[in-house]
Amino acid sequence: MSDARLEENKRTVLAFYRAAIDDKDHAAAAALLGDRYVQHNPRIADGAEGLREFVDTLRADFPHLRAEVKRIFAEGDHVVAHVRGVRVPGGPATAIVDVFRLEDGRIVEHWDVMQQVPEESRNPNGMF
Repeated sequence: MSDARLEENKRTVLAFYRAAIDDKDHAAAAALLGDRYVQHNPRIADGAEGLREFVDTLRADFPHLRAEVKRIFAEGDHVVAHVRGVRVPGGPATAIVDVFRLEDGRIVEHWDVMQQVPEESRNPNGMF
């Protein structure tokens, strides 16, 4: 895969974060999906309608939720992002690793792993 395609895939994922998480704009986020969207997070249904339900829930329950992408990597048809999420301003952060698979520049599959950032750490390294 060309470097240009890898960079384009990263831009697509960043636009998806902005639309779905920060702006809670289902239409803009869904425009970045492929013909099918397979979701591996058990709390979210497959497809654009599953994404709509998720975005609606975020808008209602966490209107100030923000995702700060700290690192983003692309290899082949996958993009991996290391993200700091904050549901409520001043609240605890969540460390997130999202994995997206793209086809023809569109997101077709998603996995995630999330962990609340603890208040104390046994090392000085931080999670980000």
